[in-house]
Amino acid sequence: MKQALSLYELNHLVHDVIAIQLPDSIWVQAELSEYRENNGHCFMELIEKDNHLNTPIAKASAKCWRNRWVYIRAGFERITGMHLRAGMKIMLQVHAEFHENYGFSWMIDDIDPTFTLGDMARKRLEIIQVLKDEGVFDLQKQLVIPMFCQRIAVISSVHAAGYGDFCHQMQNNEYGLSFNIELFPAVMQGEQIEKSVIGALNLINERYEEFDVVVIIRGGGATSDMSGFDTLVLAENVANFPLPIITGIGHERDESVLDMISNTRVKTPTAAATFFIEHLAQVYNRVQNASDFIFSYVRERMTREKMRIQHLGGRIPLMFSLVKTSHLRKLDAIESKLNNQVGRLILQQFQYLDRLQMAMLPAIQRKLNKEQYRLQMIEQQVMLSDPTLLLKRGYSITLLNGKVVKDASCLHVGDEIITRVENGEIRSIVK
Repeated sequence: MKQALSLYELNHLVHDVIAIQLPDSIWVQAELSEYRENNGHCFMELIEKDNHLNTPIAKASAKCWRNRWVYIRAGFERITGMHLRAGMKIMLQVHAEFHENYGFSWMIDDIDPTFTLGDMARKRLEIIQVLKDEGVFDLQKQLVIPMFCQRIAVISSVHAAGYGDFCHQMQNNEYGLSFNIELFPAVMQGEQIEKSVIGALNLINERYEEFDVVVIIRGGGATSDMSGFDTLVLAENVANFPLPIITGIGHERDESVLDMISNTRVKTPTAAATFFIEHLAQVYNRVQNASDFIFSYVRERMTREKMRIQHLGGRIPLMFSLVKTSHLRKLDAIESKLNNQVGRLILQQFQYLDRLQMAMLPAIQRKLNKEQYRLQMIEQQVMLSDPTLLLKRGYSITLLNGKVVKDASCLHVGDEIITRVENGEIRSIVK
């Protein structure tokens, strides 16, 4: 009868060999092809791909029990600001373990987050270089945000707190400015970011003439997964979009590729709302200042023109009176002294001069009519600058004691203000 080991004895022998040959932990680089957690325990599938064919040449499983994994995962997320996900390059510290009942496993002792950050930074630089080679890296920067930027397409999660904060601040701004906001829902976390945001951009692109600008916003903590905003396909879509895109994705670490490629980057959804409010407030102030200047200039010009016309009108009768009096005196003297043919000829010439003087009156009257018409045109320009026209366009004017409020800091608690809109007035008490 042949000598044989029991299965337990064989597995125990393998256990001893592995314990002797691989007694220490080993650092290993790999790509995470699958990652899951079950009851707090971590289970990973690791692969290594051929650099040229991009096909797996090695595979292995690794795991970590809950009591250790909770600390390893927290440290990784705190430093990288990301969750572990499939496709991520990681550096693991593992040790070999062979259990007689459960078989062989690589047990995870630690993860180096700086390696993952370095790999992501390398990929980010590669994406940036591709965008520059394609000539699209600065395309968004060349777009100009419209002066009256009020029609805003928002890409965000429907239930995101950041979107709620953005809408609240836009609708309750201190200047009383109005905005038209339309949400295009998208997944803003995890592996679906790229596909979902591009889908929202495509919907907006079909109606791009209805909007002035696009804003991509999200809220989230420091451990939110931002890798979805660092993809080449998403960056290319944003770079080539026909409207300016502003990003406020709540990311306080290094800029994402999406931040770099967009027209303007702000840190948070609240900062995005502040950006739009301040932009329109500056335009409103420019319009108000221009309106004040036009009114002042037109009043001054009208006053000068009226004084000039009055001065000219006062001089004309006096001038004709003096000329006529002097001329009649000359005629009387000539008639008394000249009775011959030469005298009559001279008399005829003076009569001709009288007719010429009378013909001047219509010409002067036409000049007066022309000046009067010019005054009417100036008055029409003043009417076109009437603030009521701005009210019909959706703007409002806030008054305190009959004066326009240009600076909110001049208001005090208890002040009664009047907000004038197209159809009526709204009275408010400052709290």
